[in-house]
Amino acid sequence: MNLINKKVTHKRFGMGSIVKHNDSSIEIHFASENKMFVFPDVFGKHLKLHDKSDAKSLEGIIQKKEIERKEEEWKKEEEKKLQRKKLILRLEHEKLMKNHKLHPESQMVFWCDTEEQNSSFSEWKVFSGAIKSGNNKGRPNKPTRLHPNSAVLLTAVDSGMHEKDRRILGVFMVNEDFIGKLCEDGNIPAHSKYRLQLTEQESDQLLLWEYYVNEKSPDKMTWNTGKYRYFDNLWMAQILLDIVSLKSDPNERELAQQFLKHFCKMNQITAQELPKPNGALMRLRR
Repeated sequence: MNLINKKVTHKRFGMGSIVKHNDSSIEIHFASENKMFVFPDVFGKHLKLHDKSDAKSLEGIIQKKEIERKEEEWKKEEEKKLQRKKLILRLEHEKLMKNHKLHPESQMVFWCDTEEQNSSFSEWKVFSGAIKSGNNKGRPNKPTRLHPNSAVLLTAVDSGMHEKDRRILGVFMVNEDFIGKLCEDGNIPAHSKYRLQLTEQESDQLLLWEYYVNEKSPDKMTWNTGKYRYFDNLWMAQILLDIVSLKSDPNERELAQQFLKHFCKMNQITAQELPKPNGALMRLRR
């Protein structure tokens, strides 16, 4: 709005007229001198516009500015809250990393359905699934045992096949700063480097139950319910060792060897001293 030459009254300086103004400042000529003020903040408490129509329009501008100011304050406060939350999470993360003690079964075997067989490798992450009952029903499962020393084994059973024929499709270390206890959305992301996908021919030669066994029911090969199981760190090392021997492509073999070396270091395992696989299938074949 154009306020040039409009008459005003200031509580201290008296009558005057507007000579200049923009979005942030206004200059008024009084009897003895010109004065600069913040626009439109000066109006209301200190300065009154004589023209009623202009005063009403100006009131609308002031109200809009006030709304914008409050929104900006709210955004700043929300940003402060977010930063405080991030700080608390970072400190908690550092504490968990510092105090972490290796769990002997901190690896995950994951059941991929048909859709997940594609998405798990294109997105390089898996979803832990939702809680089925209780007060937290519907909320994502927290993969509490997973830590930067953990790997996720991707498996599937082909249509019409028995559970004993569950194939290993691939494997990845979790993201280097991932801690399952702090995971709120159930998504488990892969490490940027240590991730391997098997060819169909390789997968056919690598069956989960050659390594995995339920010690409570060693003669049974059943999955029942749920998207994942935790399992022994040594079993994962055995699987990685066999993946190295399966890989014929020099680059993939080199990555598999680096993966195995990193995994063993993170889990305090000596690859040369690994026992032979002794899963349910191996015991059944004896």
